[in-house]
Amino acid sequence: MQNNSNRTAITIILVILIVMTSFATGLATGSLVKNNPIRTALGYDKPSSLATSGTQCPDCRCPSPSGNAEGLECEPCPAVQFGEDAEKCSEYVSSSTPRELQTLFKPFWESWAHLHKHYVDQPLDDVILMRGAIEGMLAATGDKHTSYMDPQTYEQANAEMEGSYTGIGAWVNTSGEFVEIVSPMKGSPAEEAGLKPKDIVIAVNGQDVSGTAGDIVLQSILGPAGEVVVLTIRRGDEVFDVSITRRVINIPVVEYEMLEGDIAYIALYTFNDKAVEQVSNALDNLMPQNPKGLIFDLRDNGGGYLYASIEIASMFIKDGVILYEEYGDGTRDTYKASGKVKAADVPMVVLINAGSASASEIVAGALQDRGRAKLLGTVSYGKGSVQSWIDLSDNEGGVRITIARWLTPNGNQIAEIGLTPDIEVAISDADIEAKRDPQRDAAIEYLQQ
Repeated sequence: MQNNSNRTAITIILVILIVMTSFATGLATGSLVKNNPIRTALGYDKPSSLATSGTQCPDCRCPSPSGNAEGLECEPCPAVQFGEDAEKCSEYVSSSTPRELQTLFKPFWESWAHLHKHYVDQPLDDVILMRGAIEGMLAATGDKHTSYMDPQTYEQANAEMEGSYTGIGAWVNTSGEFVEIVSPMKGSPAEEAGLKPKDIVIAVNGQDVSGTAGDIVLQSILGPAGEVVVLTIRRGDEVFDVSITRRVINIPVVEYEMLEGDIAYIALYTFNDKAVEQVSNALDNLMPQNPKGLIFDLRDNGGGYLYASIEIASMFIKDGVILYEEYGDGTRDTYKASGKVKAADVPMVVLINAGSASASEIVAGALQDRGRAKLLGTVSYGKGSVQSWIDLSDNEGGVRITIARWLTPNGNQIAEIGLTPDIEVAISDADIEAKRDPQRDAAIEYLQQ
């Protein structure tokens, strides 16, 4: 009997010891887990700021290097759930946000969560919100050349044109809010339809193009030869439709001639892959005639290839700097004359206007800074920056980012400023109507002095 009593007492003691050991183990383990109630009660952690519902923040699940979610300790809690779960966690961020940016992006993810919980029209399209966020971020740089294209727009903008160029035959500026006619090409459908410089295209075939990237609007203006495109034009306060039949357009690159008074004249319309050869040929024909002066007309030339601008500027400058390309970290690439000079000494005037942009400004700026030529006309456009198109992953479109700026040999910035001519001469609407060219006339007069 006594033995039974002893065994019972020993059993009770063992049970008590096991329970006490388990409690101690649990207490010790709990004190090691961050934000655990036991750890908080012991004073190791401050109480969490929870929502009024009193429920807990969702469990932290940090992704492992392999991409699998594992129960690892995270700070702050990367709650990826939205709606009520997100509101429970005061430290709500996305687990995809880099650790060093989690504090910075906390307001963004909080706004995202509140929008999904409270916005009146549900459900929201997360893809549209994501693309809008990218667009807004790039627009916040204040640089009109840094922008976003959604997948459909990006695909259309980068689609290669097949066959010959067919369209209306006009030089256009696509950098502004709308496509602007810089000038119609000679003998083109655009000229025949009466389009004028500074006409604004506000609709194509009845489709409003407000807010659409100029490159995309241009694609809709182009099309098969023989088809009619209807452009809605804003000219000052007047708005009207113009029907234009597209046809094959042979883009002029260079026109040249000897003017009265032994003045050589070269007009370059674009810096494409034929520009270097054709300017070289023009000089080979004109220079043996011993001109007293040379007019290089870059008006309404929207630019083109960088290499073409360097090679063409080198035809007039013997050596030295043509251009600096400056990056965000302050480093520079220096472009110098190639040594292939063809007309280094003949007195020279370069014609520029508001349509002279990009590569045109590189050449004109180099000739002006190096004292090689006088600029005559009006202030140039001011497109002195370099853009890079970058594909986004998963076919989510692309972003165009300004990565560098162009500086003239004297270190002057071109972007948003343009080039100021040495001799300012404007052309009025009356001059255009009467087909007068006071700028070229002034250049001839200057060279004959």
